Amino acid sequence: MAATEILLPVRDYDLAATLDSGQVFRWRQFENFWHGVIGKQFVRLTQTENGIHAQAAAPVDDWNFLREFLQTETDLSAILKTFPDDEPMRAAVASCRGLRLLRQDPWECLASFILSSTKQIVQIRQIVALLCERFGERLAPPPANGRRLVHHDGAHGVMRPANFSFPSPQRIAACTEADLRACKMGFRAPGLLNAARQIAGDQLDLGKIRTLDYAAARAELMKLHGVGGKIADCVLLFGYGFDAAFPVDVWIERALQELYFPRRRASEKRLHRFAATHFGPHAGYAQQYLFHFMRTKRG
Repeated sequence: MAATEILLPVRDYDLAATLDSGQVFRWRQFENFWHGVIGKQFVRLTQTENGIHAQAAAPVDDWNFLREFLQTETDLSAILKTFPDDEPMRAAVASCRGLRLLRQDPWECLASFILSSTKQIVQIRQIVALLCERFGERLAPPPANGRRLVHHDGAHGVMRPANFSFPSPQRIAACTEADLRACKMGFRAPGLLNAARQIAGDQLDLGKIRTLDYAAARAELMKLHGVGGKIADCVLLFGYGFDAAFPVDVWIERALQELYFPRRRASEKRLHRFAATHFGPHAGYAQQYLFHFMRTKRG
């Protein structure tokens, strides 16, 4: 039956770490719950002893969209057993256990990581929020139960729930570069605009990516102007579930250097070669644990 709320039973799930680990940029914490948008559904999530409680603005017939996004049916224990048994990974798992990889909409994931270049997470959130407010569709939020929903984002002030859908490639393709630069994305605007126009013009089929193997899928994404290996790997990992993808950014380079090559400086090529062979079939999962561990625990 359609319902406005549901409890998804799941164990070993850290909702806060998962939503705040740099995979997604549109989720905000208000007191003990999280607000965010999945497709055109604005939902509120709360971690409970028995799982994750979700509430929507209107009755939902099928909650599988949320199970898929949160990956609540993934066997996390089985994945963790594939990680290398070394001191850095043991420390990362002990610190971040319960962290999951989400399964995002590929276009939103692609656009968000195009906008992430050389930006900190809080800045990416601001750019994405502006983009959605200006070009997305306003959505009805779940009832606030009398609470004033604002979030203080450090030095960047107050942010309200982001109750807008993510604009489609077609909507972005219709913009000018100046329209996008007004969202404070700077030099990233041409990259986003070109990607949107290539996808809207059927020069690249995001649905086809699911049918390819990892190497072919990566090469296909990198046909988009301005999409390099790191962005392609982020999209394959967070948008399509290619667990072999291992995005390497400055945080991961630092993690690999400090944790695995502490006594000698390894070249970027050496770090990539090491990452490709050391972390097993779920290397992307291991990457996210290292990323969150470095960012939150080692500073």
